[in-house]
Amino acid sequence: MWSSTLKRTMTSLNAPITIRIAAPDDHLALTRLAALDSADSIPPGRVLLAEVDGELRAALSLQDGSAVADPFHPTLHILELLRTHAGGEAEQRGRRRRRLRLRYALA
Repeated sequence: MWSSTLKRTMTSLNAPITIRIAAPDDHLALTRLAALDSADSIPPGRVLLAEVDGELRAALSLQDGSAVADPFHPTLHILELLRTHAGGEAEQRGRRRRRLRLRYALA
């Protein structure tokens, strides 16, 4: 019994993780995930999703950093990955804004 649980956990920790921005079609899956996590609502604004083997495991709001995750799977490492990815997204947006300001200042 324990080896089966351990094997499943190890497989999910080593499985490929897909990170992407949520689309309108993801609303139902986000609602289900929020319900599993006992959250009042889905994360607001633009949302990063993390999928493992095609299953939604975690979601992180780029607007306020709120998150929901599947409590029946190990997700701490996935949430950290989403937060790291979100930090990179914010950094890129900041660089784009600085470049645009510089272009307009030079024009």
